Amino acid sequence: MNPFIKQSRYFLTVLMVAGGSGSFITQASANEPIDWPEEGWTIIASEKNYATLLDDLHQAVSDAGMVVVTEAGPTEAAAQRGEIIPGNRVVGVFRNDFAVDIIRESVPAMIEAPLRFYVTEDSSDSATLSWKIPSYVFAPYINQSTPKLDDTAQALDALFQQIGDSAVSP
Repeated sequence: MNPFIKQSRYFLTVLMVAGGSGSFITQASANEPIDWPEEGWTIIASEKNYATLLDDLHQAVSDAGMVVVTEAGPTEAAAQRGEIIPGNRVVGVFRNDFAVDIIRESVPAMIEAPLRFYVTEDSSDSATLSWKIPSYVFAPYINQSTPKLDDTAQALDALFQQIGDSAVSP
């Protein structure tokens, strides 16, 4: 993809995320505890700082044979407006063979792709990696007419756990 188009898409996404959540941006703080959902998520606190965890996540995605297809976060756009908030990035990850398998089972299920990792800055010295568990995300689409979708979701569960474990490992 043309680097200019890629960069333009990134900045457009960042501006949309930042602009659409103005009240959240002004209240965000790395020192406030995050109330994560209790079901369907994996949350791993790391000892890595935000930038290192984000870099290591990119490497872990590549090492697992997956592809980063989207990235968005309000932090940089907020800074351009004079707002300071903790590092916050959503990283969309997928692979074409999974897309084909999912479309063959359930066209509506593809709305969930790409699946996303979420990197959040906890303090100047640590960050958290989280994601919705793929089988949880695809559960509403799994039924008697889509049996292979469950297999695909389980394979993605394993890959996402592998990527997450690798990204947070020292």
